[in-house]
Amino acid sequence: MVNLLFTELLKLKRSKMFLISILGAMVAPFMVVVASYIYIKTKNPVQLITFVELFSEANLYTVLVIGVPLYGVITAYLFSREYLEDTLKNILTIPVSRISFIISKLMVLFMWIILLTFVAWGLILLLGVLGQFEGLSLLLIAKSFGNFMTGGILLFILSTPIVLVAVVMKNYVPTIIVTIVITLINVMSGSSEHRGLFPWAAAGDIANETLPSTYPDEISYIAIFTTSIIGFIATIVYFKKVDIH
Repeated sequence: MVNLLFTELLKLKRSKMFLISILGAMVAPFMVVVASYIYIKTKNPVQLITFVELFSEANLYTVLVIGVPLYGVITAYLFSREYLEDTLKNILTIPVSRISFIISKLMVLFMWIILLTFVAWGLILLLGVLGQFEGLSLLLIAKSFGNFMTGGILLFILSTPIVLVAVVMKNYVPTIIVTIVITLINVMSGSSEHRGLFPWAAAGDIANETLPSTYPDEISYIAIFTTSIIGFIATIVYFKKVDIH
């Protein structure tokens, strides 16, 4: 397992995808701060936009809009690369446990998502300070960091169905299509009182502490973890049984 994990990290070291993903993680914070600053300067110079709003908006867009397709591309990259490069059959003849192979990639995915989440949080903090927005405090820094990390962890938990698509389809395109559909549903259900039933939308509300009161909070958590567990089990079962040519 350690060797597999180390190998995956070495692959990232030589890949441009890592840098591209960091740039992608910077999109939401940058857009939120720039849009807020432009609004203050051109529309309402007397209005104060606080750090609370900056953190909340950036986290919302990171989890619901940017995070799903970005992390979906990363997932497709991690789990489809050996298929596309036709190296998987060579790896599995070492021999390597198929379960260990999947777990090692999930561990890399988790570390990658957490790092990108930290980048998004750190950038919104930095830009907010440079823009001289109001309301920053140590308590808010700690709280916002926890909210961002919650969103990142929940998106990782919900990555297993996307992993399943990547492993089954063995290609980037279907995985990207699935993540785009999920993102569209997130956007369309943004004002719905039933959005807590959709796992990815619920993750955004949990991260921002804005779950609607239509259903008990437990329902959203059950939806998220049920989706994750089903995706994980299906991935393991399929990958153990499929023939690698």
